[in-house]
Amino acid sequence: MEVKVSWNGPSGMSFRAQTGSGHMVAMDGAPEGGGHNLAPRPMEMVLLGTGGCTAYDVVLILKKGRADVRGCEVVLQAERAETEPKVFTKINFHFVVTGKDLKPEVVDRAITLSHDKYCSASIMLAKTAQITHSFDIIEA
Repeated sequence: MEVKVSWNGPSGMSFRAQTGSGHMVAMDGAPEGGGHNLAPRPMEMVLLGTGGCTAYDVVLILKKGRADVRGCEVVLQAERAETEPKVFTKINFHFVVTGKDLKPEVVDRAITLSHDKYCSASIMLAKTAQITHSFDIIEA
């Protein structure tokens, strides 16, 4: 896997990233750091990627178990260290899973499997952050 990140130039702290699969992503810094707040911060992108990784796992696990899953959202709320390096210290993943006749124990198992076995991003972040999760099920 490879990505390329390029600074957009001296007028700010924005960057463009190109993924190995050919997709472009913009990133920018906060105004107090010289950015213009025109795109997500790099650390927000870390959370976005982690949310995508675990949501993908949860949906895949539920589908493989023949659950009638119809929607999945996850909101990540994170805290960071006060001093450099400002690593994530706590992250809560709150899932809202929509489906027909979904069993809470099945949804919980899918989330736990993602966090403990499959989601490389959350497993890496667990090296510095306390990871917790919660979920709600919405009947479709």
